[in-house]
Amino acid sequence: MAQILKATTHDIGGLTVSRLLPHMRKRMVGPFIFFDHMGPTHFPAGQGVEVQPHPHIGLSTLTYLFEGRILHRDSLGNKLEIAPGDVNWMTAGSGIVHSERESFEVRGGEHAINGLQSWVALPEQYSDIDPSFEHIGRHDLPQITHNGVMTRVIAGEAYGLNSPITTYSEMFYVDIIAPIQRTITVPNPGQETALYVIFGEVTLSGTSYSPGQLVLLDHEDTYITTTRDTRMILLGGDKWESVPYIHWNFISFSKARIEQAKHDWREGNFPSIPDDDREYVPLPASKPKAQPLR
Repeated sequence: MAQILKATTHDIGGLTVSRLLPHMRKRMVGPFIFFDHMGPTHFPAGQGVEVQPHPHIGLSTLTYLFEGRILHRDSLGNKLEIAPGDVNWMTAGSGIVHSERESFEVRGGEHAINGLQSWVALPEQYSDIDPSFEHIGRHDLPQITHNGVMTRVIAGEAYGLNSPITTYSEMFYVDIIAPIQRTITVPNPGQETALYVIFGEVTLSGTSYSPGQLVLLDHEDTYITTTRDTRMILLGGDKWESVPYIHWNFISFSKARIEQAKHDWREGNFPSIPDDDREYVPLPASKPKAQPLR
């Protein structure tokens, strides 16, 4: 039977987010170790998103917006604005620093942010690769429309479509918009799968699910039926038998590597962001011991 994971609420740089992963009942779905729904948040002119420079290791971040724009900067020198439907895919590997802010044009007027941000853990053999960044425009993502159902593959492989994003493990991340009374086939039944409804309503094996719930599918759940006009995200991948430790923004299979990353951030040993190096997010004061995800 499918399981529901309820979100916790957090404030990130002035932005309210609903956090679905990690969860006490399920830490990872395939390689997905972190899943936030940002907003929807409406800002008056002069206010907005202010996520100051902060570090990552051992993961890739994926940002995908439904509404609004975010200005990405990183220590590789990338500086660009992500728009709805585009994908920012930043692979931290051995270490990267980035910030998420807004342009003058966005901050100068009333605006909104609504979108998803995910962390995809890197397999152990890739955990310390060189950092990299990819920006894929929405028109370069594979998309099909059939029987009124629009399907876009954001990352990985599903429905015979392959995203151009460079991934390091078997996974899928799919955006679907479907009218009422359509049946959607789960893309890769042999893999762990989660469903997140953006708007509308769906049923699985006779049970209804609505926005705000991350639904972990059972292996017998192979079909999803829309009972309203619906937008949903399907995500997942091969189940990880060996899972990493996580502490703050750091993911690693080695506790010592996490301690090194913490030390490096405290001591200013991470690279800085060109044109955005005057402030930063400090390492959290509390230092709980890194725990394995299960």
